[in-house]
Amino acid sequence: MEFTRSIQKLLLWIPSILIALFFIPNAVEKIFHPHQLDKVITNPALLMGAGIILLAATCLFFINRTMLLGTAILSLYLFTVTLIHIYKGKPYEVASLIVIATIFAAYLRRPSAFS
Repeated sequence: MEFTRSIQKLLLWIPSILIALFFIPNAVEKIFHPHQLDKVITNPALLMGAGIILLAATCLFFINRTMLLGTAILSLYLFTVTLIHIYKGKPYEVASLIVIATIFAAYLRRPSAFS
């Protein structure tokens, strides 16, 4: 009985960990290599700030009390990236799927917060 409950909790956290594995390297790259990125915004200070906000939002995403705030920040960031990709004519499907996956991972961990 206890083993099944542990496995269930682990399975509920796997999507959140996969989401973090996307956002953390993205944030670290923005913080430590802002000059090497070919982005719409070329200001290194702004890219470093965005990286710090992404790291903070990922931490908020993992804490149960602040999960909704972290989910909102991560989703809004990637939603903006999706809009920029649509505007520039780049593929946007993966970015939009990550937005959906971020919200779904939060829903799996705490469905009562979305009702």
